[in-house]
Amino acid sequence: MNKKWAVKRITLNLASSEVERLEQYSQQTGRPQTDIVRELIRELPETPETNFSPTA
Repeated sequence: MNKKWAVKRITLNLASSEVERLEQYSQQTGRPQTDIVRELIRELPETPETNFSPTA
């Protein structure tokens, strides 16, 4: 069986408001939460920016 990528499971600790936001976005778009998180990770810059400031 040829796999595109190796799968590694991770656990995220999220605040209740973050979980609600992810759940709402998932429901609104009809996309699985895993796909949403995976896409956000892929959008991270290759090297960390010195002025990186996450938005909530």
